[in-house]
Amino acid sequence: MHSDPIADMLTRIRNAAKAGQSRVMIKASKICRGVAQVLQQEGYIIGFDKIDDACKQGLLRVELKYALDGTPAIIEIKRISKTGRRVYSPVDKVPYVMNGMGIAIVSTNKGIMTDSQCRKENVSGEILCTVS
Repeated sequence: MHSDPIADMLTRIRNAAKAGQSRVMIKASKICRGVAQVLQQEGYIIGFDKIDDACKQGLLRVELKYALDGTPAIIEIKRISKTGRRVYSPVDKVPYVMNGMGIAIVSTNKGIMTDSQCRKENVSGEILCTVS
């Protein structure tokens, strides 16, 4: 049993990208599905789908994206808010990642969204991770 499914998801994606794998399997959950959806919308992964397995929870199969020369689209993916230390941010203090070249994924009361969507909709929340 993993106590932090988001950290597990990010670690699996990071390791698969470094190993050059085309897809990675992740335990399915609502929050992991939301993070995968944001990554797909922003162009960091090709796509994802849910696969049923023996346990009721299921798995997410995430298709990783690479450039023509083989470098992964996700250069760095870092967990910000952890189980022991939650990081909340008001809308005016949501971080810019690499001066706007990367994204911060934020969990809000309107769902999981990017830092730019938070600024546009004027909502704050918990900073889950940064991606560049």
